[in-house]
Amino acid sequence: MTDKIQTRFKRVETKYIVRTDQYEALLEDLKVYLKEDDYPTSTISNIYFDTPDFDVIKDALAKKNMREKIRMRSYFANPSEDCQAFLEVKQKDQKGVGHKVRLVSNPKSINLLLCQGYSDESISDPNLLTEIHALRDRYPGLAPRVYIYYDRYSLKQKKKIGDKVRVTFDKNLRYRDTDVSLSSGTDGKPLLEPNQMVMEIKASADKPEWLKEILAKHGLRKMKFSKYSCAFHKSQGLDYYPQPRRKKESVGA
Repeated sequence: MTDKIQTRFKRVETKYIVRTDQYEALLEDLKVYLKEDDYPTSTISNIYFDTPDFDVIKDALAKKNMREKIRMRSYFANPSEDCQAFLEVKQKDQKGVGHKVRLVSNPKSINLLLCQGYSDESISDPNLLTEIHALRDRYPGLAPRVYIYYDRYSLKQKKKIGDKVRVTFDKNLRYRDTDVSLSSGTDGKPLLEPNQMVMEIKASADKPEWLKEILAKHGLRKMKFSKYSCAFHKSQGLDYYPQPRRKKESVGA
């Protein structure tokens, strides 16, 4: 099963904050070119791993070490310790292109690997293991630090459209920094205002003209927003708001 699942990704991601009163009209325009994904609706639970002093996210904010983020993700509505889960390491190169390495296992095994360095038969890719152990050496004391949940709706390009474009809408975003476990429910504090959602555009190249026209029509601007960075700031009692991205900033941060 694992060799059928894509484990390495390279793409540009841009984020937009969409109001709920914009959503239906925007979706209507997008569906001229896009269609629902094979599994268009999903519930996504994430555990972000970090050190006791949050060194991973602090380095990412300082643009060090390829701005890494280390997370475990489940698509089950009620995850258990032995359900399918993904371990993902997200990085960005100097051009702002996102790289993601992913392996599939279960929450128990992923926690054991990241927190204690042990791997079982469900985690066998030697190249991925080498990268994980390098992260553990750079960030001693990795442990589950923040839980983030949201509901996702996904679109992909129609077959007759040649552009490699995927668009997702994330709603009901919430986080918690206590009882950080996939099996502890989905309760948490809100990441955004009640009338806001996150739209992410994932592409392998520059956006096609039709997409640029739709974004301009609805007055949408690229935003600097990270779910984990937002949760980290809020957990520390610090303000964090989506900010318009300056033109010379790299995309997809």
